[in-house]
Amino acid sequence: MPRVPLWRYALAGLVGVASTASAQNRPGSAYHVPTTTRPTPAWYDDAKLGIFIHWGAYSVPAWAPPLTPADVATFDWSHAMENNPYAEWYLNTMKFPDSPTGRHHAATWGRNFDYTNFFRTFDQESRRWNPDQWARLFRRTGARYVVLTTKHHDGFLLWPSRQVNPNRPADLQHTTRDIVGELTAAVRRNGMRMGLYYSGGLDWSFNPARIDDVPSMRKTIPNTEAYGRYADQHWRELIERYQPSILWNDIGYPSTGQPAAIVRDFYARTPDGVVNNRWGNDLGDYLTPEFQNVPDVPPHKWESCRGIGFSFGYNAAEQAENMLTSAQLIEMFVDIVARNGNLLLDLGPRPDGSIPELQLERLNALGDWLQVNGDGIFGTRPWRQPTGTTVDGLPIRYTRKGRTLFAFLMSPAGASVVLPDLRGLEFSRVRQLGSRRPLRFAKTETGLSVTLTPAASGYPLGLAIETTGEP
Repeated sequence: MPRVPLWRYALAGLVGVASTASAQNRPGSAYHVPTTTRPTPAWYDDAKLGIFIHWGAYSVPAWAPPLTPADVATFDWSHAMENNPYAEWYLNTMKFPDSPTGRHHAATWGRNFDYTNFFRTFDQESRRWNPDQWARLFRRTGARYVVLTTKHHDGFLLWPSRQVNPNRPADLQHTTRDIVGELTAAVRRNGMRMGLYYSGGLDWSFNPARIDDVPSMRKTIPNTEAYGRYADQHWRELIERYQPSILWNDIGYPSTGQPAAIVRDFYARTPDGVVNNRWGNDLGDYLTPEFQNVPDVPPHKWESCRGIGFSFGYNAAEQAENMLTSAQLIEMFVDIVARNGNLLLDLGPRPDGSIPELQLERLNALGDWLQVNGDGIFGTRPWRQPTGTTVDGLPIRYTRKGRTLFAFLMSPAGASVVLPDLRGLEFSRVRQLGSRRPLRFAKTETGLSVTLTPAASGYPLGLAIETTGEP
């Protein structure tokens, strides 16, 4: 597959623009922009990269109709449920008997094979999982925090909860291992923060009705008193037992629950904690567009969440052509950071906890790149120019830290580059990230001309531009 610069997919949804109709109809997209005046904790603003993990019973069938980048421009998310590319939605998608997933389920497992049988298989397979291997991998990749799905829409828990689900037998409620606790401990041993995802709005053990399209999805949120108490007690149990730094709720919340009280008590207990904006009300510290970017540089903090492919849960049908290349992943990450965002990059492990090779390859590439260029990413803030063009029409992204301006050439090629839009600045030194050797530079009428040594090619290239004043 020929490498196409990621930024060229922007309007097609690979990076995406939050205002496009298709993007707004994704399951995780129609949420308010936070209006909070609470300052973003510095650790979260500095972190830039988190790892999202979708791992559960849906990792056993591990199937959804795969998308390619070319499919994204025409994919209709408003009526996507019959062809849902998210493997973690398998239980809902298999309810369409003539859908690709319905036919796959019948051919692979049998038309009458009950989804809850996957719970036992996952519980058995997950006993082979090594949480410390995950944590070391995430740290080497450059992640500063991790968010784990503690309960997805199928209602199966990854921790031994004290709360009893009245709709499921005792042996079909949660894993035998305390996966949440074991991963939390491993993540903290490796110097990262831990966040917990919980599907507050959807639980198909309380409301098994098939969801036919995205617009009607929120009508299926269980709003009974029993489910409101159940979700509240789960969140309070997770906070008390594991003391997360991030609360990551999804698909709204039951009207009978008390999310405002949960968030208030969380802030009191964890003053530097953060809360996402998917509670269905005015709660939240940051925006969470899904498989999308935002235009310009918004004043509020935001976080883009997406998989390396087009599913969050492991989809065995996805191959290299259904995923970002390593270069596209890095380009996307730089673009997000330059726009005041964090990237919450999702992994879909196999049931035994192993990371699929194509995902692992891209994590290693990102980690290698950050070893060289991380100084221009971590702890930085966006600069006033979100975009720019080089002499050959390729994008530039800027970040800053103190008196240093960082310029990232998104698709570098050649021996020299002209950085525009730098009028009025005074420069004392320019170097390529990962090197102490100064580069030759000269001021131009509109900016700065830099001679690269050696000529640049391949992944985004970072330059550190030292100025004589605050840029």
